[in-house]
Amino acid sequence: MNDSVRQPAGGLGTTSRGFSLSVVLAGGGTAGHVEPAMAVADALTRLDPQIRITALGTSRGLETKLVPERGYRLELITPVPLPRKPTGDLARLPPRVWRAVREARAVLDGVDADVVIGFGGYVALPAYLAARGIPGFRRRIPVVIHEANARAGLANRVGVRTAARVLSAVPDSGLRHAEVVGVPVRAAITALDRAALRAQARAHFGFTDDARVLLVFGGSQGAVSLNRAVAGAAAALAGAGISVLHAHGPKNVLDLPGADHQGTQDPPYVAVPYLDRMDLAYAAADMVICRSGAMTVAEVSAVGLPAIYVPLPIGNGEQRLNALPVVNAGGGIVVDDGALSPDLVGQEVVALLTDAARLAAMTAAAARVGHRDAARQVAQAAVAVARQARPAVGGRSGGGGP
Repeated sequence: MNDSVRQPAGGLGTTSRGFSLSVVLAGGGTAGHVEPAMAVADALTRLDPQIRITALGTSRGLETKLVPERGYRLELITPVPLPRKPTGDLARLPPRVWRAVREARAVLDGVDADVVIGFGGYVALPAYLAARGIPGFRRRIPVVIHEANARAGLANRVGVRTAARVLSAVPDSGLRHAEVVGVPVRAAITALDRAALRAQARAHFGFTDDARVLLVFGGSQGAVSLNRAVAGAAAALAGAGISVLHAHGPKNVLDLPGADHQGTQDPPYVAVPYLDRMDLAYAAADMVICRSGAMTVAEVSAVGLPAIYVPLPIGNGEQRLNALPVVNAGGGIVVDDGALSPDLVGQEVVALLTDAARLAAMTAAAARVGHRDAARQVAQAAVAVARQARPAVGGRSGGGGP
């Protein structure tokens, strides 16, 4: 990013005095926080290439890899483990939190931040508190919050009290006055034309153009229960003429008796450790079996794929809630982790994939409920808040270049 360039006054990403806006993204830790932040960063850049973007993170999170790969500036602060519920210690700001807040505030002032966009997690909380203004750093910086999960985490529940705008993936996330926009998803997915890419995608994985394809994935590390159930139904799937594209995770191995894992059997069962071309995987598929993390549900519904969602059986049930809007619209089915079995896949999944009318109805429903423009909406909200907060007259430093 070239922070030395200044856009003429009055442009989308400028203040009334002509300085380019400076946006800080606070969404480190897991991919569920980092990926939406990067999707919004890309959307901001598309709105105005002169907007200056800084990502806030810690040395422990995936942001140390994902942010530099996307070409954005990354500043690190002290990680602050968050309790699952508000406590007196949080309100009293113990030394570790104070340190992270002061480090975050130094970053905000160093880049002359106009707005903070927070996505929850242990990076967002210090950013929210720093943006309020602390002794020695008096200027308050407006905050825009995005909540990806169906149940808001602690950081966003604290940050919402002083946020200028609040956006969420689904209704009833627990954040007051939240505007439902969906989950920000990268443009490579939201712009995907599955029909136009289908022939290329199927050829890429070794499927025939008229194949019925089941896509299976369980996140970056795979999911043993999904692997066991689908691999155990391999014979039933093959008997029904269903091809399978199965990302089982780099640390897992599928038990597929009689299969070569390379898709040379007919119909092909293509088993791979991971998928580095999810766009092609989505384009090749007719249906998905997957977990229901917020990002997974967002991507699968954004491309209009019907899905069997298998919520991770831990936490407070948020994965089930993430999937419910799609399920209630008719674009998916929820199956409990413990109920997913080779028999269920061999019977119910096969029945669905071989029922053209039902599959078409689910496909249409998934496409209707998916959000393709969430990243743009979050970016536009942040720009509007930043422009409103900046005074029309008076000086500012335009600094913050790397």
